[in-house]
Amino acid sequence: MYPEESNRPATRLTLDLALADAGGVHAPRERFAGLRALVLDELLAGAGELERTRSGYARPVAVAFGAVSEPALSPPASSAERSAPSRDRDALIAIAPVDQALRADPGAVGERAWLLVAALVGSMVEAIAATSSVGHAGALARSRFARGGSSRSSDALALDLRAGMMGNWLALALPVPVPAADSSDAAELAVLAFEDESAGIDRLRARAYALPGGVLDGVTDLRAPIGDDHPLRTAEAVARLGGRPADEGSVSEHEDAILAMIGTGIDTVRPHEEHDPSLRAARRILQRLAGMGKWGGYHTDVAHLARGFAGNERALAIEIGERLVDAGLLVAKPSVGQRHVFLNPRRAGDIHALIERGVVPVGLELPGH
Repeated sequence: MYPEESNRPATRLTLDLALADAGGVHAPRERFAGLRALVLDELLAGAGELERTRSGYARPVAVAFGAVSEPALSPPASSAERSAPSRDRDALIAIAPVDQALRADPGAVGERAWLLVAALVGSMVEAIAATSSVGHAGALARSRFARGGSSRSSDALALDLRAGMMGNWLALALPVPVPAADSSDAAELAVLAFEDESAGIDRLRARAYALPGGVLDGVTDLRAPIGDDHPLRTAEAVARLGGRPADEGSVSEHEDAILAMIGTGIDTVRPHEEHDPSLRAARRILQRLAGMGKWGGYHTDVAHLARGFAGNERALAIEIGERLVDAGLLVAKPSVGQRHVFLNPRRAGDIHALIERGVVPVGLELPGH
């Protein structure tokens, strides 16, 4: 339960006015404490809004962007690191009103909260690409226009996203490869990008703020998302391929390229070498979904479970998919005119054991077994 006073529209207007009065991303240090208090109030209210059937209609769900010094974010752990020169670059930070546990547990947040985070990731990748280009506003417009074209090659695409926390809120970070004096532009461009990235999320109204980096002091424990198949990695891959991480259609469009980038052990697990056809189908289905990070926030049409199977195997793949649902390894989600499924985060151990070693968990009945 969140305090009623966090839903007062006046508080949101106060942040807007206070940020504008202070000078936006260039606000002086003496204004940081006041702005931080208002931002924390917005995050608290946003968390409450995300629990509603329609989020942000009374008060838009707030997210925040800011450019922060990387050495300040990641204090060196060893004496060798402490003696090394600091890197001359900043990181673009995004703060979302969702549980920081998401960075280890994809099931820690609901679907709408996840899509909000996915939109943040897309905004960060787009803003940094534009910041690194000549003519930031024009570069941002061109990157949006380019999304209507073909995907960029997955070759040489690095996944740099790190996830941490500010208090109990999720913090995301990406390096800004420009001089520190220009890095605040990334926060302002991310706000513009977020308008587009979040616009299609059902029953959500959200608002992004560009803040001085010092207002976001206290971001800790930044590290890569835990697990090679974490949906945060999928979201970053989609964005770097020119797609929209909060748009399920865009995610599906780039599926093959994403699997090539971050697939979960396709070269070593080799479920296709399994001689039992039912077990082979189960392992392949789960492996593909895991490689796409479809652990709850992302889901797929049940008809797509047969993707990649030969014509005479497609009916078996659909049957196996239904049995995976019955066993609780997949969770079914009603959708408009469709039936979607996703991997059950609470059964991650059983799912990985089945993918990697062919261990059939109790409750899963496969044809011929």
